[in-house]
Amino acid sequence: MTDRVPDSDTPAALGDRLFAALQYVLPKHLLSRLIYHVMRAESPAVRKLIISSFLRGYDVNMAEAVQSDPFAYRSFNDFFTRALKPGARPIDPAPAAIVSPVDGTLSQRGGIHDGKILQAKGQHYTLAELLANDTEAVEAYRDGSFACIYLAPYNYHRIHMPFAGRALSTVYVPGDLFSVNAATARTVPRLFSRNERVICDFDTTIGRMAMILVGALFVGSMETVHCGEINPPPRPRKAAVRIDRGNGRDFARGEELGRFNMGSTVVLLFQRNRVRWDDAFTSQMKVQLGRPIARTSSIPS
Repeated sequence: MTDRVPDSDTPAALGDRLFAALQYVLPKHLLSRLIYHVMRAESPAVRKLIISSFLRGYDVNMAEAVQSDPFAYRSFNDFFTRALKPGARPIDPAPAAIVSPVDGTLSQRGGIHDGKILQAKGQHYTLAELLANDTEAVEAYRDGSFACIYLAPYNYHRIHMPFAGRALSTVYVPGDLFSVNAATARTVPRLFSRNERVICDFDTTIGRMAMILVGALFVGSMETVHCGEINPPPRPRKAAVRIDRGNGRDFARGEELGRFNMGSTVVLLFQRNRVRWDDAFTSQMKVQLGRPIARTSSIPS
């Protein structure tokens, strides 16, 4: 957890603003639906072309994958969401450890103050907006703690549990599909509360815990183990949709929760005074699944 990446707290440059302006006019949902189908194309020629191009652009460690041959996957999506070998991401064994749910880069972490969450320097969004104005959930996480982790295209794209818990609810929230990279976080207001997302709420031994899977440009769909694939509807919705499948399922710490079909961002929420962030877990640090990012004082170490 020592590597730094370009900082989302850096002031927005002209290039950032132009990139954001372009996204406002792009048909983002149409493009994402197109990418959804392209990623699942099983034509050998198409599959090989896309995977080869991806490997040229990104440094991907295939040695840690269960299937190390990138061209043995049925589609680019299967390659992109590939499973890792057992033991590739050891889960910290300390009972009080909160572990990173993903491989990625910490965008921001801290406390929720006055109902607001830090997005980037000078940018905030509200807890109420993030949780689709669910008054009960907003009250549960008021003055709590948050962490926002960005998954780059080269990262492992399965999402795991940071702490053991029982699924209480899953809510699909329709929204926009802006990119969620650092440049967009610096320039697009309320990015994570305006983008499409899936809110997974859990009951744990330290209280409530939420994981919000935030969609993004070219993210064709999101998927959870207990609810299955959650696709954007053919016609845009305005209201959030509660998904009852899988409520009551127990998850162990480190167990797979779901996956992004293309990259995006995870926002973690904890209730007030439940966790203490690791001092090394600071903005723009690379994080790895299973490594400790916080501790809870409710359980002896």
